[in-house]
Amino acid sequence: MKVNKLNSIILLGLIAIIGILAAQLLWTKEAFTLEQKKLSQKTHIALLEVAKKLYQGSSNELPVQNPVQKIANDYYVVNVENDFEPDVLEYYLKTEFKKINITTDFEFAMYNCQSDEMVYGKQIALSDKENSKQAAYFPKQKNLVYYFAVRFPNETSYLVSSMRFWLVLSLALILILLIYVYSIFTLLQQKKYSELQRDFVNNMTHEFKTPLSSILIASKYLIDQKLIKDNKKLHTYTDIIIQQSTKLNSHVEKFLSIAKNDHTPLALQLEHVFVVALIEETIANIRLKYPETTLTIESDSSRYEIETDAFHLTNLVYNLLDNAVKYCVDKPEIIIRIAAVNKFLKIEFIDNGIGISPQYISYIFDKFYQVKNEKSNEVNGFGLGLYYVKEICTIQNWKISARNNATKGITITLSIPYKNEKK
Repeated sequence: MKVNKLNSIILLGLIAIIGILAAQLLWTKEAFTLEQKKLSQKTHIALLEVAKKLYQGSSNELPVQNPVQKIANDYYVVNVENDFEPDVLEYYLKTEFKKINITTDFEFAMYNCQSDEMVYGKQIALSDKENSKQAAYFPKQKNLVYYFAVRFPNETSYLVSSMRFWLVLSLALILILLIYVYSIFTLLQQKKYSELQRDFVNNMTHEFKTPLSSILIASKYLIDQKLIKDNKKLHTYTDIIIQQSTKLNSHVEKFLSIAKNDHTPLALQLEHVFVVALIEETIANIRLKYPETTLTIESDSSRYEIETDAFHLTNLVYNLLDNAVKYCVDKPEIIIRIAAVNKFLKIEFIDNGIGISPQYISYIFDKFYQVKNEKSNEVNGFGLGLYYVKEICTIQNWKISARNNATKGITITLSIPYKNEKK
């Protein structure tokens, strides 16, 4: 995917989520306003009923004009031109509020403007059994003789609690937005680091290959000269130069291969391969490098055939055998055991090496990972051999595992899907 296309998708996703969040916040605000209006209407209805009941049994009549006035969002005044008892008012208020499903706490007060003082004031906590008595301040109203006032001190929290769904949805969207932004930021950072790493590896390895090729060509030409052949010491030194340059060139090739595989999927050239024959050829190359090594193949058939890339399978087997030899303090003895088990072809590489601590064995196939042990200083490498082996297995849907042997050494097992009958 091109960078511009990726950036466009990220930008569109961000705009979409921000738009949804803005719409949700707007809907939440509208829902709060609607709940506020509903509470106001219910309060008007309840207070009007209270006023009607206060006029019942008296000689005065309820005025034509609505006696209920909303002074503020949480403050209402009811004009009652009739004297009444505080206990009666409290009873009517509690009854009507509960009837109309207003369950928040409220405060009420009675005023007598002729005496210019508050006659009675009380706070009612509908959620508690016992009401707390306290004097609450209510602004005095002009041109009213008898009236009572009601205030809802917890109106905001009451309205918020009645619209939990909207708030939870808004918080969820905010959380999604934050996770999305963090994920995109992390993705871009990882992409940047990956590109820097790949560019560094590519540049480094390409810069190494040119001088290495020159050194190898010159050294191979030099070792064939009569003067070098006649001087045993010079011949030995030249041979060391060739060997170490070849090893370094192998490491560079491995770096290039891994860097390429990280950028583009590894392409396999599949063909039918006889496993035992391929392993025997690889063993022959290992014996040239490590003549003292004992390598044995144990198989009940020489005709096991799989479809794979012969080049990469050869490299895979070579890497496993080379590792087994390098991490051995005694005379290397390696057994390659091949058998068809439960629709899988099992290939086990059993060595007599130093083994691996149980806490580290699950990491040996990780990129650039090298186990610290008694052979670490002697063995040169970058921790890419087993990573390469794991990649070849993963691409072909093979399974690979490692375990310590009962005595010493480790066993690395390849499990390859196998449907053919043993021939």
